Amino acid sequence: METSLQDLRYALRMLCKNPGFTVVAVTTLALGIAANTTIFSWINATLLNPIPGVSRPSEMVAVQIGRAGSFSYPDFLDLRDRGKSFAGLSAFAFAPASLTGDEKPERIWATLVTANYFDVLGVKPVLGRGFLAGEDKSPNGAPVVVISDSLWRRRFGADPAIVGQTMHLNTHPLTIVGITPPVFLGSTSGLRFDLWVPLTSAQYLSEGGKELLESRGDDWLNVLGRLNSGRNREQAQSEATLLFQQIAGQFPDSHRGMNQIILYPLWRAPNGANGFFSTLLPILMGVAGVVLLLACSNVANFLLLRGLSRQKEMCIRLCLGAGRFRLVMQLLVENIVLSLAAGTIALPITLWTSRSFMDFAPKTDFPIWISVAVDRRVLIATLIITFASGILFGILPALRASGMNPASVLKDESGALAGGRRKAWLSSALAIAQVALSLILLVSAGLFVRSFRATQHFDPGFDPRNVLLQTYDLFPNGYSQSEGMAFDRQALENVEAVPGVLSAGLADWVPLGFTSNSDGFAPEGYVPGPHEAVSAGVAHVSPGYLATVGIPLLGGRDFSAHDSADSQTVVVINEALADRYWPKQNPIGKRMQIERKWAVVIGEARTTHYYDLNEEPRPFIYFSLYQFYSSSVILHVRTAADPLASAGAIGQAIHKLNSDLPLFDVALMTSRVRVSSFVQRMAGTFVGAFGVIALVLAAVGLYAVIAYSTKQRTHEVGIRMALGAQRKDVLYLILGQGVKITILGVAIGLAATLAFARLMASLLYGVSATDLSTYAGVAVLLTIVALSASFIPALRATRVDPVLALRCQ
Repeated sequence: METSLQDLRYALRMLCKNPGFTVVAVTTLALGIAANTTIFSWINATLLNPIPGVSRPSEMVAVQIGRAGSFSYPDFLDLRDRGKSFAGLSAFAFAPASLTGDEKPERIWATLVTANYFDVLGVKPVLGRGFLAGEDKSPNGAPVVVISDSLWRRRFGADPAIVGQTMHLNTHPLTIVGITPPVFLGSTSGLRFDLWVPLTSAQYLSEGGKELLESRGDDWLNVLGRLNSGRNREQAQSEATLLFQQIAGQFPDSHRGMNQIILYPLWRAPNGANGFFSTLLPILMGVAGVVLLLACSNVANFLLLRGLSRQKEMCIRLCLGAGRFRLVMQLLVENIVLSLAAGTIALPITLWTSRSFMDFAPKTDFPIWISVAVDRRVLIATLIITFASGILFGILPALRASGMNPASVLKDESGALAGGRRKAWLSSALAIAQVALSLILLVSAGLFVRSFRATQHFDPGFDPRNVLLQTYDLFPNGYSQSEGMAFDRQALENVEAVPGVLSAGLADWVPLGFTSNSDGFAPEGYVPGPHEAVSAGVAHVSPGYLATVGIPLLGGRDFSAHDSADSQTVVVINEALADRYWPKQNPIGKRMQIERKWAVVIGEARTTHYYDLNEEPRPFIYFSLYQFYSSSVILHVRTAADPLASAGAIGQAIHKLNSDLPLFDVALMTSRVRVSSFVQRMAGTFVGAFGVIALVLAAVGLYAVIAYSTKQRTHEVGIRMALGAQRKDVLYLILGQGVKITILGVAIGLAATLAFARLMASLLYGVSATDLSTYAGVAVLLTIVALSASFIPALRATRVDPVLALRCQ
């Protein structure tokens, strides 16, 4: 203990004696540590804790049909009742709702769940109970609800007597039976819900809820399972697939396509935010790790160069009897003190930057929420990274400083310096590593930045500019289908009469958002192959929608007010559907059977982007909203000037029909479309910042190596100049060392980056992972910066006075 305290005091004294070195080293390390702890805090909040509050999450799996397929309710019941690999299977689906009653209606998000939902997850309400086994046996048989801790506090003032009382959801009375723990937000990563109701109460939350419970062809349920003891994921997946294929054989008409069950661990379940965080965050963590390696190599180089000036000190200690191990331990203590100081600075940086995660969340009506906290796990990770950094950057300089020959160093200082020059390969190797690591980061940053810029200028196939969005839902307000259709027609007339409005339309979705819907259909004259699923994306739109969002018609006509429930069912299809099922034919007038009706194609629209930036052209069908009613719709309004300036007048036009109807999710269509590019924006921001840090660290590191090497060669430079060397010869001599380091570093970095960049290919848009212009541009930029860093010490060497240079040694 006494020896350790002595080493600690000596380390503090030596670091205080060299404040410039200490500040640079601590700042460099703090940036590297903070980059890693920030990304780790995000991983901790998502991948390591995908569903907060769930007991034994390692036993839980997300159950999917294919890669992202949901289940129908009858299929789920068969799989649950006949399966042997699961201790429990639970299904859920989420939907918006209105919390009504005496107070002003509040739009919230609810989850429809099976009665065993809380039991399967292992979540125990803090007040009251969960659902009983019989509360999902019959439609609307149990009007009960479990509410979140957040809703309990916000709406009911945290009243403990609330259990047993009644609340109104979409005007329907429900009895509150329990309150969830504060940590539990729901079972979908990245989303936060306010309440849970039995699945058989679907009619309370959506029109057609009864049909959803009975139809085997409507896939709408997400499924979670808890594995039986002794069963692993692969065994359970094989058994579930075999069982589901038997179900599909019994009902072939509703099971065309993929019938394979895939079980995902919760940390990469595809039905939540972790579906893409499981790819993005490990890549960001790898990039942050490269930043830390770069920072460590930079500090290691500083220590190596600083160690040359401490050679006599180390040799004297060795001559006085200190062992090599003793010297290594003393130097490691000094280095760990450096890293602890850096970790202390990195922690408040992490507290600040970790909260920036939600800043990248897209603004939508969805209840997006990820709680990122610097908890015990993050603190432990910070401590481990800090100590590992101290050992990583300190071990080589410590071994180097303690491994010299005391006799040769003390006998002749110039010989020691010459030896230092002979051993300068280690400093040069570290400088080469810094250049290589910097190139990896800069290329990654360049690819992500170019990808993000491409998302800002890509053509989605429609025109989102000057389009205002406002959403309303008539179902919670008790409108029947006929009343809702009449309301929609009058709402469009009122809005189109607002000054400055060019056109308006209604739709039940916004392209490139989070929602999607598809339906199977039978095109006239097309014979599908065995097990071929004939389906397309669908949207319900009003007359005027296509013109409002700028989707051109390639043939036929748009919907009109005459396309009503009493007339011939009609649809508008996109070009991709026509090319797929009626190639080289005029699709206008063709028929298709969809939703048990025969519909006539009256128009062919341009194929646009519907769900994803990188999607291939896909079939899509537009239904007439007046023939296929939807109570929840988004009003699309194109204006001549700033749409937000007309938002108030447009809202008043709607409220003329019903002053109590909530209008929500008011936004520009351009902002909603940007939802699809938030991954590129997030990656571009952080990898770009890491790239700038890397560029600075590489320049500083190379400058330090060349500057100290030049100082060591002062005697040599003096001799050369005394023998007639010109200033330009000395300049080329010193620059040559920087050129060699830079060329080797760039070559190694390019090879490593080619392997690393392919991991990012799935996150890029509009740019290849091996884009030559990015690679070449970064290589040129890094070379210019590196040579500029070498030029300053080279220029200083040309000003050396030969007489003073020869005299100094």
